[in-house]
Amino acid sequence: MGKATGFKEFDRENLSYAPVAERVLNFKEFFHLPDDMSTQGARCMDCGIPFCHNGCPVNNIIPDWNDLVYKNQWREALDVLHSTNNFPEFTGRICPAPCEEACTVNLIGDAVAIKNIELAIVEKGFEEGWVVPQIAKEKTGKKVAVVGSGPAGLACAQQLSRVGHDVVVFEKENRAGGLMRYGIPNFKFDKAVIDRRLAQMEAEGVEFRVNQHIGVDIPAKSLLEEFDAVALTGGAEAPRDLPIEGRDLNGIHFAMELLTKNTKRVLGDDIPDSEWISAKDKHVVVIGGGDTGSDCIGTSNRHGAASITQIEIMPAPAETIDKLVTWPNWPMKMRTSTSQEEGCERDFAIATKRFVGKNGKVTAIECARVDWSQDHSGRWNMKEIEGSDFTLKADAVFLAMGFLHPVHEGMIEELALDKDGRGNVSANTSDYQTSLDKVFSAGDMRSGQSLVVRAINEGRQCARGIDEYLMGSSGLPRK
Repeated sequence: MGKATGFKEFDRENLSYAPVAERVLNFKEFFHLPDDMSTQGARCMDCGIPFCHNGCPVNNIIPDWNDLVYKNQWREALDVLHSTNNFPEFTGRICPAPCEEACTVNLIGDAVAIKNIELAIVEKGFEEGWVVPQIAKEKTGKKVAVVGSGPAGLACAQQLSRVGHDVVVFEKENRAGGLMRYGIPNFKFDKAVIDRRLAQMEAEGVEFRVNQHIGVDIPAKSLLEEFDAVALTGGAEAPRDLPIEGRDLNGIHFAMELLTKNTKRVLGDDIPDSEWISAKDKHVVVIGGGDTGSDCIGTSNRHGAASITQIEIMPAPAETIDKLVTWPNWPMKMRTSTSQEEGCERDFAIATKRFVGKNGKVTAIECARVDWSQDHSGRWNMKEIEGSDFTLKADAVFLAMGFLHPVHEGMIEELALDKDGRGNVSANTSDYQTSLDKVFSAGDMRSGQSLVVRAINEGRQCARGIDEYLMGSSGLPRK
């Protein structure tokens, strides 16, 4: 806890942002932390049962480091923070903070600014030089391959390296970081933040091999011959499509096509004009109301789109919620991202019926409004509202409707791995072993599309499972 009466004495202070007119001119991060974070730490109350622990997928010991920040014991706070989370600088930027929804103070007012305190701790740690390589004292002689360098793969690799295993991380792209690097725009998450952590991991002995697409460039089975264990930690990269009339028109793209190419160009890669996707002067329609759709909006604004409309098939969430009903769980409520604040029209309960085009290019979308109702069993059903058809002008359409499962072609099919009912790699959550001996899986490849913080947690637990498999026991934490 912080100060016993702090939650009554001090108001919550949120991030401050650069003006919209200024920040849409570039792809730089535009947030600023409050100056006095010790006061924010003081707001952590003596709640008896810290429900924030359950709200946090990586089980951060939140009250402890809140209290240490309140007492200006920043070095100790960093140690507590790192004890459960390898990369708090990642989660402090892009986690939706379910811990704050579970905060007891949230019942009576504004939650403790847990996410901002977390970010402040780790950024101070880097500024002061406290974040240093943790090199294993002894090597085990065991070799582990980690396929995929997103948050699950990085967490798994770092944990295994720190207990003495030789770890090689394989990444199909030209830089490590996975979709965390290329799927999240720089204005939300500067990629230098990933690079400085990769430098620490390399100093700890982790080897990164980029431009290595396992199952395509390199046979997956060759890893079983070279390594003592293999961790599959790729993403759930098979996007949900919209196979309706006109889908083959030019100008309709999956969201990741836009986001990946844009970030690569921002990072200095040469993207040929023939492959470049620009929203400049175009009427953009984003289909899908989640974070990925929001990232398409922010990117399109920075390109100079003529207009942006975001449509969602589900009904609009409630503007306010009854915390006594939803707490400490994650509530469905209307949320507005910084990208949406920069400029877009949002519409809900909209079904896309047909893409319309001219000379092979998309020019409009035919839509209809839908009504959602529950039947006697509680199942939700959708019905088109008669006479509600309308047309949206669209020169560029970005499909941001989520992901189905990992890509099966290549590595997963070559290894003939068992899959669950949703098409993810089947692996238990006790040791994360798959149906194939010495092959493990964690993160979105195992669980399906989820949060960065959950991927970090799974990567850590998978590392423990691998360590136990190789050594018979493990000193790595279970959480």
